[in-house]
Amino acid sequence: MEDNTKQPLTADASLYNGQPTDTGSLCPSARLTSCTPSISKNKGGVSVKNVPSRNKQWFVLRVSYGRIIKAKAFVEAKGLECYVPLRYKEVRKQGKKRIITEPLLPSFLFVHATAEQVETLIHDNKVVANESRALLSYYFDHTIHRQDNSNRNPPLTIRDEAMNNFIRLNSIKNPYVIPVTSNNVQFKLGDNVVVIEGEFKGVHGRVARIAGQQRVIVELFDECLVATAYVPKEAMKHYNEI
Repeated sequence: MEDNTKQPLTADASLYNGQPTDTGSLCPSARLTSCTPSISKNKGGVSVKNVPSRNKQWFVLRVSYGRIIKAKAFVEAKGLECYVPLRYKEVRKQGKKRIITEPLLPSFLFVHATAEQVETLIHDNKVVANESRALLSYYFDHTIHRQDNSNRNPPLTIRDEAMNNFIRLNSIKNPYVIPVTSNNVQFKLGDNVVVIEGEFKGVHGRVARIAGQQRVIVELFDECLVATAYVPKEAMKHYNEI
């Protein structure tokens, strides 16, 4: 039976941006008052101040369709740290606006581990619970080739700084934080900026226009672009000025 990705996500909520599936909150506006939550104090969870390790890296793993919850549980059962980013979605229940959470990228799981640990993880999950489909597989970096084999690409890994920035953005409870594709992103100038005011303070990325609004795009790799809500010009500075 496949996981229902919209079911209540109760296991280790700190890895799910610290929010239950239905927050019961009204839709927040993209105001300039700072309300960015801190997730660095979540016991046992992912922190935007994650301490880098010489051996551990953030690996991007593909998850077979509809099994993101099972994949997260599988990785955690191995004693490894993983992250499932959520999006906050506005819905109407009984005539009132509410915010629920659902996986932002249901096809990807981020695992913080050594290359050897991830290799073992991939090997162990070839067949899980008598299922023929692999639960997890590598997502490869198609921009470079392996040193020992020029015909193959290495697994994609994310720098700690970039991952912390991504986690920071996805910790903000705003339904206008959305995943986007390169097809619907019109980069205004492509400027690298950092947000200096408001709920997105500290997030850095590229300025873009989406649906006629100025936003900041955080890009981890080709299939992972996430946009903030509207950010006014005065709330940003060029990244190289900070």
